[in-house]
Amino acid sequence: MFHPRRTLRALLLPLAAGLALTALPAGPVHAASTLTNGGFEADGAGAATPNGWSEYGDTGASFTESGGHGGSHRLSHWSSSAYKVETYQYLSGLTNGNYKLTAWVRSGGGQKSAYLALKNCGGAEQRTDLPVSSSGWIRIVVPVTVTGNQCTISVNSDANAGNWINVDDLTFTSGTTGTTGTSIKGADISSLAKSEAKGGVYRNSSGTAADPLSVLKSSGMNYARLKVWVNPADGYNNKARVLATAKRVKAQGMRLLVDFHYSDFWADPGRQDKPAAWAGHSYGQLKTDVYNHTYDVLNALKAQGTTADMVQVGNEINGGMLWNEGSTSDWTRLAGLLNSGYDAVKAVNPSTTVALHLAEGGDLEGTRWWFDSARSNGVKFDAIGLSFYGYWHGTLADFQTTLDDAAARYGKPVFVAETAYPFRLDSEDAHENIIDTSAELVPGYPASVTGQTRWMNDMMSIVEAVPNGRGLGVFYWEATWTAVNGNGWDPTDAASGNAWENQALFGYDDRALSSMSWFRHR
Repeated sequence: MFHPRRTLRALLLPLAAGLALTALPAGPVHAASTLTNGGFEADGAGAATPNGWSEYGDTGASFTESGGHGGSHRLSHWSSSAYKVETYQYLSGLTNGNYKLTAWVRSGGGQKSAYLALKNCGGAEQRTDLPVSSSGWIRIVVPVTVTGNQCTISVNSDANAGNWINVDDLTFTSGTTGTTGTSIKGADISSLAKSEAKGGVYRNSSGTAADPLSVLKSSGMNYARLKVWVNPADGYNNKARVLATAKRVKAQGMRLLVDFHYSDFWADPGRQDKPAAWAGHSYGQLKTDVYNHTYDVLNALKAQGTTADMVQVGNEINGGMLWNEGSTSDWTRLAGLLNSGYDAVKAVNPSTTVALHLAEGGDLEGTRWWFDSARSNGVKFDAIGLSFYGYWHGTLADFQTTLDDAAARYGKPVFVAETAYPFRLDSEDAHENIIDTSAELVPGYPASVTGQTRWMNDMMSIVEAVPNGRGLGVFYWEATWTAVNGNGWDPTDAASGNAWENQALFGYDDRALSSMSWFRHR
């Protein structure tokens, strides 16, 4: 991803994270072996204590009202004054094993904490914060392993006056799908080699200079993404540089995603330029170029013992790639180019996952059109990656709808290929940041380390909730792109600045931000 132009498209829905935990009274009021009244339909609107549920704290702030997700009613937390309340249900007589709580939620944000929890289940409490979504409902899941034949399902708010949440259609189910989690906690680090060469320094949270990959790994990162250009003007992000960084990635025990742009420059929905070396080539030769370039890079990686675990054939290819021959205006030819890349990947290593990557992850109809066209034209792929930036690509509810639909419609695992969020708005260098005003932020997510952390945890929660375990995880873009002279956005201009340093995972003092904690999401 890169958009050197300013884009001023605001989004409407965001997230809130939770920290506080209220204690249960000594004796639970209700006990059953199955969840009761998960849809809050038993009492109608206005129930102070929903049937089957108990309350603790400022109980007047917990009630049912009209306007449910699946039925006619929902649970709401709200008060005109600050409040702290828990709505819970104690289950006993459970068969030990894996379980999963599923719920549909909305939140206006602003709370000190708002979350669902599974506790007293025999192990560590499992908690998921409610994303900030003031209009569309979002499905979240909370997995847990029950070992003590009991579990408490808990809805919590520690809120300021006027803050609200809605919760509906809770289910608590057992089976092997209970503790799904996500396998990818990744980040793009394509900027790293050039940053270090130009004097960039990275520090751990204590301020000690350290290998940034070691810092990221110790924070929980397990997958690195590296873009590859064919012959870039600055000599970075080419085959040789990717090979060198891949050694460092694998030495940390991380997996590797190689992101082929098939260009000498940034490739995105607005620009898919052919490499200069391929200019004037026939369509048939371009297919060979794609195959040879893909095979060459991947085979060299394999030869040095750093085989790619996943490969993107193209980057944000909503409009195709290698324009004009590979435009979506001619799907037959685009399919040929994509399949050349796929075949090259599999020729090097059949077990490497091949992903196709689109931007605009909240665009359901656009995503359907693209992958329907790809499928009808015989395009081969193993996984679907979507970019989702909340300040450009729609609401979180839009994104969940698109992600879920892609997983189900095409029967493929899905992941977030790119997302990010600012931890501040001002710029460290002279170049204007792409996101630098409060009007551009996602409501409920401040430009702070807390806001950045909430955004990433909520993105992970949405991916974790993809049905049938098809949500693979998330890649952050771009973790190590701090402001360093000479490491700007334009490889043809050494004086160009960085418009993204306020969205890195290292601060302006070069220290690791505490927002790296999102890597440890389930």
